[in-house]
Amino acid sequence: MTAAATVAARVLEQLALRGATLAVAESLTGGLVAAELTGVPGASKTFRGSVTAYATPLKERLLGVDGALLAARGAVDAEVALQMAAGVRAALGADWGIATTGVAGPEPQDGQPVGTVYVAVSGPSADAGPTGKVAALRLSGDRAEIRRESVRSVLELLSGLLADERTENARAQDTEQNGGD
Repeated sequence: MTAAATVAARVLEQLALRGATLAVAESLTGGLVAAELTGVPGASKTFRGSVTAYATPLKERLLGVDGALLAARGAVDAEVALQMAAGVRAALGADWGIATTGVAGPEPQDGQPVGTVYVAVSGPSADAGPTGKVAALRLSGDRAEIRRESVRSVLELLSGLLADERTENARAQDTEQNGGD
């Protein structure tokens, strides 16, 4: 089993324990994140679907990424990744959304060198609005290696947030049960 497949299985298990769902927005990975997730038996319990918005205009049209942001910064940007994750979450009615955008090569794009990648997660928050996190990656290797590492990285980012959420929830329950703070 590949590293990405192992993380995909862990993410789906973490989501299933919460009764939560996931949607994926992909650019440079071109469907590889969705493929890793759907390769796990039982993925349909939590995985809602994906949007592969490889062309920049589709990020705006299908995922709701701000057109002015795309025009000003290009598609390879941290805020674009976060808006993609939030957009796919809303479009597919999922609890969590994850996204990948970047430059796998062989040429630079939007003034960004090969290996520049942003992965993002958008999820529910205890407050009224969504919560999100972006990781900026500087990856090396050939096109296939950059794409593979992007898949693993976005799944690890989500897994880490889910683990943190579970720890915070357990701490809050313990505090409530013990009447302290």
